[in-house]
Amino acid sequence: MKDKDESIEYTPDKLALNVAIMGGGRACKFFLGLLQNNPFPFLDMKIVGVCDINPDAEGLRMAQEMGIYTTQDFRDLLKIKNLDSVIEVTGNRGALLELIRHRPKGVGVIEHNIGRLLRGLLMIDQSLKNAQQQLFLKDMITDFMMQQTNQPVVILSPDFTISEANEAYLKSVDKPRNEVIGAHCYEVSHGLSVPCSSWMSEIGCPLEETMRTGQSAHKVQEHLTAGDNIAYCDMITYPIKNANGEIVRVIEICRDVTEELSSRITRRVEEVTADMGKLIQEDRMISLGKLVASCVHEINNPIQGLLTFCRLMEEIMAEGEPGPTDLEQFRMYLSLMSSELERCGDIVSGLLSFSRECATEFKHIDLNEVLGSVFSLTRHKMELQNIDLDERLSSMPLIIYGDVNQMQQCFLNLIFNAFEAMPQGGRLSVSSRLDTAKKCAHLEIQDTGSGIPDEELSRVFDPFFTTKGEGKGTGLGLSIVYGVVKSHKGDVKVKSELGKGSVFTLTFPIE
Repeated sequence: MKDKDESIEYTPDKLALNVAIMGGGRACKFFLGLLQNNPFPFLDMKIVGVCDINPDAEGLRMAQEMGIYTTQDFRDLLKIKNLDSVIEVTGNRGALLELIRHRPKGVGVIEHNIGRLLRGLLMIDQSLKNAQQQLFLKDMITDFMMQQTNQPVVILSPDFTISEANEAYLKSVDKPRNEVIGAHCYEVSHGLSVPCSSWMSEIGCPLEETMRTGQSAHKVQEHLTAGDNIAYCDMITYPIKNANGEIVRVIEICRDVTEELSSRITRRVEEVTADMGKLIQEDRMISLGKLVASCVHEINNPIQGLLTFCRLMEEIMAEGEPGPTDLEQFRMYLSLMSSELERCGDIVSGLLSFSRECATEFKHIDLNEVLGSVFSLTRHKMELQNIDLDERLSSMPLIIYGDVNQMQQCFLNLIFNAFEAMPQGGRLSVSSRLDTAKKCAHLEIQDTGSGIPDEELSRVFDPFFTTKGEGKGTGLGLSIVYGVVKSHKGDVKVKSELGKGSVFTLTFPIE
C-alpha cells in the first residue's frame, strides 16, 4: 500500500483533481478502469485512495494492484494531502452522513447518486458521436470540474470576458460573483484597463497564446488578491472548441505559487550565502600564502640580528669575565633582541589571527581599524616591492554593521590587486571619510599601476575573469570584493586609465 501522506504531483497542462472513493465495490472498479483511459483531455483526475470495510471487495483489490492507497477506515482518506473530493458509492445513508460530518473544510463530497450520474456521463462519452452532443457533454463535465476543485478556475471568452468562475476564484480575488462575471480577466486579476500582454509582453498572456496556437499554455504572472496584495500565480489555459474546431471558450486554472517561490528564493539565498562564506575562507588561505611569503623575509632579518648579537656575546664571554663596558653592551644587545623578538611575535600573531577560520558574525565595526590591521599584514610586502603607502584615514571612527573577517578579506583583495598592478613599485593611496550628507562611509583605494582597458572595465567583478596569465590568478579576488560589499548593503565602483592606474571607490551605510 502507498503511504497516505504521499504528496500529489502537479500536472502543468491539466487541472489536477485528486479524488478518493468510499466504497470498494463494482462502482469503484468501474471508475478505476475508466480513468485508466484518461477520458478528459483537460482534466487530470487521480484516484488517490480507496476505502471499504471489506478487504476482499473487488474495487479495493483492484486499487491495491494499481498501487493506490487503500484502507478500511474512511477517516484515513480524509488525511490524504491535496485531496479535493470524496466519491461516496456505498449507497449507505449513515456512511454518507459520517463522511460529511468528518470531512475537512475544502474537501467536497460527491454522494452516490451524483457519482452514478457521473458514471453515466462517462459511459455516454464513450458512445456519443454527434458533435453537438459531445459539446453539451463537455459543458457538463466542465461544470462538474468547476465545482469540485479547490483551485481557482475561470471560463473565458476569446475577448477576455469571464463567463464563469468557481468559488475558489471568487475567494482568491475577494469579489462577489456579479462583479466578476462579464468583466474582463485583466480587470479582475490585474486591476488593469487593457490586456496584461500590453504591459508585460516579455511574460505574455496564456489566453492569447492558446487562441494563437490552439494548444494549452502555461505562464507565471502577478495577480491581485484579497486586500490588493500581490501573489505569483501559475496560470494554465486549455481551449474548448466547437464542432468546427474553433475555440469558443478557454478554461484558465490558477495556482498560487507565492510561498513556493519565496521558499525557493530563501533556500537559494541561504545556499549562496554559505557558498560565499566558503569562498571567502578559501580566498583567505590564498591571501595567507602571499602574506607568509613576504613575512618570511621580515622574520628572517631580526633572526639574523639575534644570531649576530648572540655570537658577539659569546665572543666577549670567551675572552674572560665581562667588564662594566661589556655588561653595558649586553644590556643594549638584550634590549635590541627583545624588541626584535616582539616584532617577530607580532608578525606571527597577526598571521595566526588571519588564518583562523571564524563563523560569520555581523556586529558594529570600525572600518579604519580593519584597514589598519590590513596595513600591518601587508606593510613588509610593500617595502619589498618598493611601494609607498599614502594613508589618509578619517579622524572619526567609521562604524558600520558588518563582519570583520569579510571586510578584511575585501580590503586585502583590493590591495593585492594594486600590488599586482605595480610589479616595479609605485604609490598606493588609501583614504576614508564620513559622508554626513549621504550617511555613508566613503573609501578610496588608488594605485599608480598599469590600469585596466576600457573594454575590460565592465567585467572586472565577474567571477573567473582575469587579465593575468595562466596559473597567476583565479579571477575570484574582485568578484569576492563585489559580493562582500553587496552583502554589507554597500556599493563599489572602479575607474581606470591605461598607464596611470585605477581607483576603487567603496561606500557603506553607517550605523
